[in-house]
Amino acid sequence: MAHDGQDLTMTNTAILPDLLKLTAAALPPVDALISTATEKLRAMVSVDGRVSGAKIEENQSAAHGLSWLATYGQALRQMQSWAEGLNAEGNFGEIEQLLHQIAFGEYLWQIYGGIPMSQGEIMRLQDIGITQDEMRGLMQPEVMTLCDGGNTQNARTRLVELMQEQAANITVGKTGLDEELEMIREQFRRYTVDKVLPHAHDWHLKDELIPLEVIEELAEMGVFGLTLPEEYGGFGLSKASMVVVTEELSRGYIGVGSLGTRPEIASELILCGGTEEQKQKWLPKLASGEVLPTAVFTEPNTGSDLGALRTRAVKTDDGYEVTGNKTWITHAARTQIMTLLARTDPNTDNHKGLSMFIAEKTPGTDENPFPTEGMTGTEIEVLGYRGMKEYELSFDGFKVKEENLLGGEENKGFKQLMQTFESARIQTAARAVGVAQSALDVSMQYAIDRKQFGKSLIDFPRVSGKLAMMAVEIMVARQLTYFSAWQKDHDKRCDLEAGMAKLLGARVAWAAADNGLQVHGGNGFALEYSISRILCDARILNIFEGAAEIQAQVIARRLLD
Repeated sequence: MAHDGQDLTMTNTAILPDLLKLTAAALPPVDALISTATEKLRAMVSVDGRVSGAKIEENQSAAHGLSWLATYGQALRQMQSWAEGLNAEGNFGEIEQLLHQIAFGEYLWQIYGGIPMSQGEIMRLQDIGITQDEMRGLMQPEVMTLCDGGNTQNARTRLVELMQEQAANITVGKTGLDEELEMIREQFRRYTVDKVLPHAHDWHLKDELIPLEVIEELAEMGVFGLTLPEEYGGFGLSKASMVVVTEELSRGYIGVGSLGTRPEIASELILCGGTEEQKQKWLPKLASGEVLPTAVFTEPNTGSDLGALRTRAVKTDDGYEVTGNKTWITHAARTQIMTLLARTDPNTDNHKGLSMFIAEKTPGTDENPFPTEGMTGTEIEVLGYRGMKEYELSFDGFKVKEENLLGGEENKGFKQLMQTFESARIQTAARAVGVAQSALDVSMQYAIDRKQFGKSLIDFPRVSGKLAMMAVEIMVARQLTYFSAWQKDHDKRCDLEAGMAKLLGARVAWAAADNGLQVHGGNGFALEYSISRILCDARILNIFEGAAEIQAQVIARRLLD
């Protein structure tokens, strides 16, 4: 196809067969570039033919740049898969075409010109050692046509017009999921609209715990045992179903969407690493909501460096005594069990001496949040991600039963925890998609309702352009998240895909919230408007479950394996 700077939007329905051919043809040049960049970086960080951790750290910007580049490549590949699937079903309509062409047009240009790793950090190909001659490999006619004609003002304006016409639809564009998953989405969207959205902002402003009534309702709907095998009291559904549920609940309020994350992490720890007796005892209670868990891993001054944990669990005649401090513990007060990571081998100073415990405690009250002997807690006041509250915990001779050592073996804790990271990051990516969608929901409605200079804000191109890009990037992040869940459901290793989904999804959520507040103007800065809450909630997504920098580091190591 000749490169002529044509606006693809202007070709209307005649674009359909050509668009998919264009975007398919754009993938091999991107893959070739990623391959070249990987080899360049490998040479940069290798010593005596082996990848060196110290060299990766020394060349951290380049390593993280490769992670972002590979994430963009995977994102475009999943958008292509989504588009081809919809087209085969006869469901690739105009709104889906626009989402697809804008995504390719924008991301291809960013690959060539610079990928934003954060607001002040732009990854450019030369940072990874790519030369000008090697960059010319991207200058294929199809890539250039998409760059010049994919993401135009006409395309963005038309997309927002269609979004207004189809405002009753749950998502902007068809997701490509099957009918059962879409029925699950509809059920939880209805619940969120009825039971969460009317109260979410008030819970946030008052910094209140999400009412137990909501937790009980979610338990009745099966949220806490959604993916657990039926033999342990769960529904035995897919990770994809959990992604859809998490997405829609987080769209109402990230705190509600995160209620399912705690049991998911605890259940996966016990399912993968527990004894049969532990599975039989705890999994049905977690699935029913009878027992609420909290994850107790992080410590002050260690952050993501779990190998440096200092909290000790010392063996006694009847179990263990735990001494040490933990921080950033979500939902710690009113839970009944803690999945607690502590050092059982005092002769180690790395991850090899860590063990995981199912530590029982008494749920607290407002007056006495931590009544259990041997532990105290202090609330950490936070900007957003409220509803469950964050705490710093101190343990002094806190007792854990011997039978609650996960798996019945010491020094397996880090390995057991690593088994849960795929699911945790897939869920975090789903929460990010939900928060981003929430930002789009409120910002679009505000742009329609708010009149300036005699017309609605949405009629101004830079406002509608922001809304269009929110919708496009939400679909990109969504498809990457669904793909990682599909990999997990099919027993494929997906730490790389889950990490990419989390990395991109968190950035998309922050961009959507930030742009959404800009659409609101000065009113967005007022606490009474929900976009102020969404902005605060979106910010945490780049930090928890592995900060963006750690996530990029992990992705780089996997790419170089």
